[in-house]
Amino acid sequence: METESKFFLTAQKFWKTVVDKETTVEKEKLLQQIEVYKRLLNIFHAGDYYFYVFNMHDTQFDIMSNSVENVLGYNSNELTTELFMDIIHPDDKPYFLNFEYKIVEFFKELPFEKVQFYKVQYDLRLRKKDGNYARILHQSIQIDYDEKNYYRTLSLDTNITHIKQDGIPCFSLIGLDSEPSYYNIQDKIFTKSFDLFTKREREVLKGIVSGKTSQQISCELFISLFTVHAHRRNIMEKAKVKTPTELVQKSLTEGWV
Repeated sequence: METESKFFLTAQKFWKTVVDKETTVEKEKLLQQIEVYKRLLNIFHAGDYYFYVFNMHDTQFDIMSNSVENVLGYNSNELTTELFMDIIHPDDKPYFLNFEYKIVEFFKELPFEKVQFYKVQYDLRLRKKDGNYARILHQSIQIDYDEKNYYRTLSLDTNITHIKQDGIPCFSLIGLDSEPSYYNIQDKIFTKSFDLFTKREREVLKGIVSGKTSQQISCELFISLFTVHAHRRNIMEKAKVKTPTELVQKSLTEGWV
């Protein structure tokens, strides 16, 4: 328990560096805003997911969706931050602390007007209530902040155990609306990643990962079916994969979506 306490306290120290006061937000207002924010996290049908709002000042969950029980087996009331930290796979805990430290440092240096254009993404293993581990794709964005403080984040955790069984956790900071991204960050230096895909290809890729058909992508992007098929071929070639399943898997592991 002492080791777990130190682990939690270390993470708390990181989070406390970006907020020095508490703010009060009505839960109903947060819930109304969540559906809008969730679209920025590219919800797709790669697996079951749950979402939560994390209070940076209290280091507790303001909101935890009931769907967490479908993914991890815990009901929304029993999954506290302390328990969440406890069920991280022992081998993934150093990665978790490293990722959270990098996230804090990145957002502390990010200009205020750029905050809305970045989402965090990494994966790690969490122990379910039945004792088995699930690999979770964690995505988060800032939803309550000002020029000096980050009060709350919205996170969405998706079960990708069936897509990524092995490998070390991967961490990316993904820029939205043409902002530069930082994929598969391995050190403390944030190097802008070369964008493998064009803007339109990335839109098509998001549709593919979301499980949409070419016809659905065509209608949503207002482009012809022929153009969608051409983009799909280019995406597959650039990604160096042969099947849509391989494309989805690589997109998740490389942080392309």
